[in-house]
Amino acid sequence: MAHPFANALIIFYTIAMIYFSHRGANTKRVQNTVEAFALAHAQGATHYELDVHLLKDGALAVHHDYSLINTAGVEVQLKNLTATDLQQYPLNNPFTDKPAYVPLLAEVLPVITPGAELVNIELKNDGNIYPGLEEKLWQQLPKNLWPNILFSSFDYEALARLRALAPQARLGLLTRKFDVQQALALGAESVHMNHIRFVPEIARVCHAHGLNVYCYTVNDVVLARQLAQQGVDGIFTDDVTLFKP
Repeated sequence: MAHPFANALIIFYTIAMIYFSHRGANTKRVQNTVEAFALAHAQGATHYELDVHLLKDGALAVHHDYSLINTAGVEVQLKNLTATDLQQYPLNNPFTDKPAYVPLLAEVLPVITPGAELVNIELKNDGNIYPGLEEKLWQQLPKNLWPNILFSSFDYEALARLRALAPQARLGLLTRKFDVQQALALGAESVHMNHIRFVPEIARVCHAHGLNVYCYTVNDVVLARQLAQQGVDGIFTDDVTLFKP
């Protein structure tokens, strides 16, 4: 039997924090696929997180890793593929009998942007493995979506290139080692980090400089409550239904 205050607590979490659907509803569909984002949208997600790579034909693909080895069992680098090539590599799908593939960003955005308040696009461009990614991404995004896109990356230089290219872009510093000066130098609006590295002092410093703090990946309502109490403004979660009344 559910605790009599369970729904009230979940409502409190929903009000107090932002919940990003991390790679879509990936506990029930293959992560970073159209199907995962469609399910997250149906579940009522209003904030999303996804990862973007640049293919060799200039198309933008949504996938986490640089290779398909962990998702399709094939050691193929995305930088060596075209949009057409993606259909040759069905992803491992433990959820349904329907084949799932790495989608293009152009296929995902129409699924999630209706009703979306914020879409966090992580640029996968460590060491500038994809020269020109930032420019391609900014050019290919419809202008009407710019205000609702938050760009992040572990690669500081990738964000710096995007900032130089698009002064109006919304940036979030994705970091493994907190340095508020880096975020401020970028003109970022948020700091993103693993929840295991977060301490309340980080929230205090960030808020003092007008920065939000978003933590990944949180799939536990008790942990989410603790983080909210410690000043975290939002979390990335694999299952937004955990935080719906």
